[in-house]
Amino acid sequence: MYLKTRRLCDIIIALSVLLLLIIPMFTIACLSKIFIGNTLFKQARVGKDERIFVIYKFATMKDLRDKTGNLLPDEERMSRFGRYLRKSSLDELPQFFNILKGDMSLIGPRPLLVSYLDLYTAEQRKRHAILPGLTGWAQVNGRNAISWEEKFRLDTYYVENVSFLIDLQIIFKTIQKILVSEGISKQGYATTSVFEKTTNN
Repeated sequence: MYLKTRRLCDIIIALSVLLLLIIPMFTIACLSKIFIGNTLFKQARVGKDERIFVIYKFATMKDLRDKTGNLLPDEERMSRFGRYLRKSSLDELPQFFNILKGDMSLIGPRPLLVSYLDLYTAEQRKRHAILPGLTGWAQVNGRNAISWEEKFRLDTYYVENVSFLIDLQIIFKTIQKILVSEGISKQGYATTSVFEKTTNN
């Protein structure tokens, strides 16, 4: 019952944010085009019940490639403006369109790459039982600075204990994390390491 009520709140909040921030978002889009060469970053991600959808973000990396046509490492492609967008979490604003479409919720496990699907344990796959979120329990408890195993443990905990009180905690902690720019990236990475290890099922 709570999750059904929350969907209505998601729609109201997403619409409100998009209407209120239409001018700032348009400005960011223009600046991204100027300083990065692209406006939006689009990528296939895994949603509820392992349904694939396209996530939207403001572009933060330039399309720089080596002589063979392969993309350069993230650290080399990240622009100064893109780094600011990441640090302030402004690059995430287009995901309110994903929330409005029903691909995502305001709160839930972060949607991850399709290539990770075959690496999950049965326990880790539980994170797909609900809509992925713009922010979540793992994001306010370490975000990219913690290990993948810890992220999945926190995601599973949230899925099994989702409630209004936990969501309220996440909202307040998210605001706090954004203000202090905490957990934006893992040490030595532009964001975080690639998930490539799985444990026994």
